[in-house]
Amino acid sequence: MKIHHVAGKNRGNTILYALSTCIWCRKTKQLLDQLGVEYNYVDVDLLEGKDKDNATEEVRKLNPRCSFPTLAINDECIVGFDEDKIKEAVR
Repeated sequence: MKIHHVAGKNRGNTILYALSTCIWCRKTKQLLDQLGVEYNYVDVDLLEGKDKDNATEEVRKLNPRCSFPTLAINDECIVGFDEDKIKEAVR
């Protein structure tokens, strides 16, 4: 699975499951960048075959609706673009 890494301050295990065409996913990436947070992300819609199936299954475990963006920070899951929750989670 193609996982992209963005360098920054380590605020714990942070992974974003996103869609490359989703404005809210883009806004989540921009916010994480502005906050200077280290994170990994996967553009699920750009994956194929087993990689796509595996990523979709990971999202379903965190977010049964399988909607995007799905952001996992340590043991917390934030679904959708929620600026306040994201800022709180990466403090």
